[in-house]
Amino acid sequence: MNTTSDSMRILVTDDEENIRTVVSRALAKDGHGVTEAVSGEQAMEAFVLQPFPLVITDVKMGGMSGIDLLKRIKQISPDTQVVIMTSSESPEDTALTAMRAGAYDCLIKPFEEVEVISNVARRAIEKIRLTEENRGLLVKLKQKNEELEYADKALRELSIRDGLTGLYNHRYFQETIASEIFRSRRYSRVFSLLFMDLDFFKKYNDKKGHPEGDKLLITLSRMLLENLRTSDFVARYGGEEFVMILPETPKINAFGVADEIRGKIADYPFDGREVLPQGKVTVSIGVATYPEDGSDVSSLILFADQALYQAKRQGRNRVS
Repeated sequence: MNTTSDSMRILVTDDEENIRTVVSRALAKDGHGVTEAVSGEQAMEAFVLQPFPLVITDVKMGGMSGIDLLKRIKQISPDTQVVIMTSSESPEDTALTAMRAGAYDCLIKPFEEVEVISNVARRAIEKIRLTEENRGLLVKLKQKNEELEYADKALRELSIRDGLTGLYNHRYFQETIASEIFRSRRYSRVFSLLFMDLDFFKKYNDKKGHPEGDKLLITLSRMLLENLRTSDFVARYGGEEFVMILPETPKINAFGVADEIRGKIADYPFDGREVLPQGKVTVSIGVATYPEDGSDVSSLILFADQALYQAKRQGRNRVS
């Protein structure tokens, strides 16, 4: 509905010219834009072209009745307010039928005073304005709720992500592995945990500086993400340590995944790799599998951590 604060587009329908003229003049005097129709059919044609916020129609006309016009208008535009004009012969029955069909109010003909037309129109317009305002408030409220939901999701995402690498953080890893153990125990499934550590990372930082060390961690994190299956999970455990959860993966397959990752990292041309032994960036990886290596979070992580340090003792750039 296109309205202004001072006027309203109003459709007046009556097959009696003198009634149309009285109603139209009263409304035009109040500053409203009035369109006249001599029948329900003509009113319907005008309404379909451009719906009116307010329609004032006689109830008894040749052809389409005011009640039928009201029903069709409400199908097209439920928010349009319709005022039915009826004679004083049976106003109560007509008013009841009209109200049940969705009419806002009834005008009784002949009019005792012309002001009654203005008063009914004014009340209908107030309802139209209120409906528009309420719709606007609902739209704003919906927008605010969407903004709050987005902010909540953003805050949630920030709370579970590592600030440097964008991977999940240590706290969220603890929640995830606990959930995975619960799921695997319930459905008698296995999963594997990879615990990996960058070899000689302190030496790299000492030689190249911490900013370059951060770039290395970011690049490594991207590589880990690129090697994930849809169901896998990777997180930064802390410092230069990373963890991966491989659902539905027995130990022999986990060793294959781990060795593939190890090989890709060793072959990657990281900036500054020349300062490290053998001129390459490498990782050592420990593998633990639920439930054979641990049936709870602590025991499984401990087993993977011990396997990692065994790989370190065996010369690094290894899977154990």
